[in-house]
Amino acid sequence: MGDVADNSVIYHSLYQSSLLSLADYSCHAHNTALSNEEESDKDRIVLMRRGAFSRHIGRRRVTADLNQAVFFSKGAAYRVSHPTACGDRGTMFVVKPSVLKEMIRELDPAVDDREPDNLFTFLTGPCNPHVFWRHRQFILKLESSEPGSPRSQPMWPMWVDETALEIIGDVLESAFEYHGAPSKPVRHDTRSDHADRVEAAKTYLASRLGEAITLDDVARAVHSSPFNFARIFRRETGLPIHRYLTRLRLRAALERLVAGGSDLTQLALELGFSSHSHFTDAFRREFGQTPSEVKRARI
Repeated sequence: MGDVADNSVIYHSLYQSSLLSLADYSCHAHNTALSNEEESDKDRIVLMRRGAFSRHIGRRRVTADLNQAVFFSKGAAYRVSHPTACGDRGTMFVVKPSVLKEMIRELDPAVDDREPDNLFTFLTGPCNPHVFWRHRQFILKLESSEPGSPRSQPMWPMWVDETALEIIGDVLESAFEYHGAPSKPVRHDTRSDHADRVEAAKTYLASRLGEAITLDDVARAVHSSPFNFARIFRRETGLPIHRYLTRLRLRAALERLVAGGSDLTQLALELGFSSHSHFTDAFRREFGQTPSEVKRARI
């Protein structure tokens, strides 16, 4: 998607699905003056990659930098300044409201008693080294998948959704822990219920190897929330859902190659890969050989 300019800020959409949207923003402020009042039209979480800025809410001033995650509540008014006139750049995460509320409810059950536009009770929270590094690598992969990138590689939408929700989940958990918000008591869902849902998801995945499946699709099929079920599935199987599905597809492909499958492009598309090259790269990473090498060895 294209760039959108807002005064000295440029927004570039990186990804959008039924669960969330991601955008790169770059602010080119050249002075330390206080901006006009702004208002966030959505609940947003920002992870910064360069610079720093100060947010002014009434007489309160909070400075955001690379060590923190920044939270913008829908409808909250604020003004912005830049301590060193250096501008700033980062990633904006916007999660579907019902999914975001579910994520927060896991950490703070009192969210149901607050106004709908008051999901965040803090303005910033810690961004630990693991989250900072993972976020940076995540954005590099998204950028490399964009058309025109020298090493453009397609991204699985399910992988993007899972990874983004995991990053946001970690950021929220750190923020609630830092600010001392009450944690929700452990839910009494039985292990057998979780196991049943995971088995149902396995059946769903195995019957749709050639379809474009999203995380939202899988969660709806087993009557669970995307964020919660992604964690359950990983805990029960040891793999994220997107990785589990990719392995199913690759192992099915290997069997078909051994059985004499010849048209690699057709095989790739039938098993849900976006192209021959996408299939070949994933196959090599999984088995250490390309599909063509396996095919030649059989001949």
